[in-house]
Amino acid sequence: MKIAVISDIHGNLEALKEVLADIDKSNVGAVISLGDNIGYGPEPDKVVRVIRERDIPSVMGNHEMVVTDRAHLEMFNPVARKSLQKTIALLSNDSINFICRLKFSKVFEGYRFVHGFPPESVNTYLFQVSEEKLRETFQQMKEKICFVGHTHELEIVGFDGETITHTPIHKKGITFLHDEKQYIINTGSVGQPRDGDNNAKYVIWDTSNYHVEVRFIPYNIGKVVSRILEVGLPRAHADRLW
Repeated sequence: MKIAVISDIHGNLEALKEVLADIDKSNVGAVISLGDNIGYGPEPDKVVRVIRERDIPSVMGNHEMVVTDRAHLEMFNPVARKSLQKTIALLSNDSINFICRLKFSKVFEGYRFVHGFPPESVNTYLFQVSEEKLRETFQQMKEKICFVGHTHELEIVGFDGETITHTPIHKKGITFLHDEKQYIINTGSVGQPRDGDNNAKYVIWDTSNYHVEVRFIPYNIGKVVSRILEVGLPRAHADRLW
């Protein structure tokens, strides 16, 4: 089975549409979102609508957390707070209700899916976690593989029972994994990459051949930039896409 894992769409409908078009051509059996479907981008409601219409399971991201409780705004810097307040105003009641029902983590086909860090942290960044904490987490994790987002960067962290390895992913292609190891796989960002490459990113996990394929997908960035400014979101969110 092939599972497409998407994350951090951030209201970027143009990127999402191109990614889904690529997924539709890739013989994928399931699609799962790791959250932060909203925030920063100009089309949060349309993105949520697509997620709902295509029946894509999603977990809660830290941007969705703000929708459930405005007190979480305090975790964000002033520009992000302004953006999130605008984002909430752009959401329909149906989208808000959908967001409020999201869970912090999901297990599917024996694999764990969470926005930040296993088992179900929404806010923890993978790069914040010490080697000691990683080792402890792997030892307690029941699943062989956990997929995470949140950092907007691609990385594979492996554990063989003794040694932890960090493998950044800088280009598209296939990475074969070892069945005897455990992994945390950081899937990059569909809507706002921060790894020096402005293509939309997502991964396809092949459960039969035990490999991860990273997909780099171009989209119309200029159109998204124009929409960000048009709806009154901070210019920084537009500039960041280039």
